[in-house]
Amino acid sequence: MNLFQILDDIQTADPEFKDRISPRRAAIKNITSFGSKVAAAAAPFAFTTLFKKAYGQTATRSVTDVLNFALTLEYLESYFYNQGLAQANLIPSADKTSYFNTIAAHENQHVAFLKGVLSSAAIPSPAFDLTAKGTFPDVLTNYNTFLNVSLAFEDTGVRAYKGQAGFLLGNQVALTAALQIHSVEGRHASAIRYLIKQKGINIKPWISGTAANGNDTGVAAANANYGPGSPAASFPSESNTVQAGVDLTTLPGYTNLTQTSTTKFSVAVEAYDEPLDTATVLAVVGPFIK
Repeated sequence: MNLFQILDDIQTADPEFKDRISPRRAAIKNITSFGSKVAAAAAPFAFTTLFKKAYGQTATRSVTDVLNFALTLEYLESYFYNQGLAQANLIPSADKTSYFNTIAAHENQHVAFLKGVLSSAAIPSPAFDLTAKGTFPDVLTNYNTFLNVSLAFEDTGVRAYKGQAGFLLGNQVALTAALQIHSVEGRHASAIRYLIKQKGINIKPWISGTAANGNDTGVAAANANYGPGSPAASFPSESNTVQAGVDLTTLPGYTNLTQTSTTKFSVAVEAYDEPLDTATVLAVVGPFIK
């Protein structure tokens, strides 16, 4: 059996096949290079495993579902910023010119991009209630509330895109676009945290927190954005310190830090943005959807 001829034939039929199997192609090459009976016997099994990994991982959630989920979030953010900019006395002129005009433009571009990719499969925009059914009644008249809701949206967006990345591993184009948008949402969150800090609030450019709460905004109504998803083992809260099974607080470099225990804990928490699952994200933004 000429495995590499088969791989080349499949590559002709499926241009994304190389991305699906890399670096598994190297593993197959190593198996065939042995030339022994054992290696020859193992090759068909390895080949079958390769195909399961290359094509089986996209069966649980379609790319269209993931992109429409992202589009729902982008519809909400786009509507939120456009409504904020339309209010005559909500956003200070300097912040509007330097930050929110750009952020709104990005969100509008994300909507246009996702609708273009999805074409006729794109879902229509739902109607929104930016007060979240009365939780933020002055969101379009009080700049502090507007900033807090804005930060909650951006932090949620960062975690939401990260939570969807695994479903797009079989589609490099969609995965690349999603992670590029994820990066933009992260920069939006950092910019808004800067604006909040300029108002005298002690907040960092990235999510921090304590052992009890991964939310450093101090806004109780936004706490749900920073909690764990479901299952919590796969989608932990932002106060998580365990990565790849390793508790970061037990690493030698960490234990040698001279900061207080609270600060040392925050260092571990700040190391990663935690992903969120779809159902949890929809529950977070649900009150904003009519």
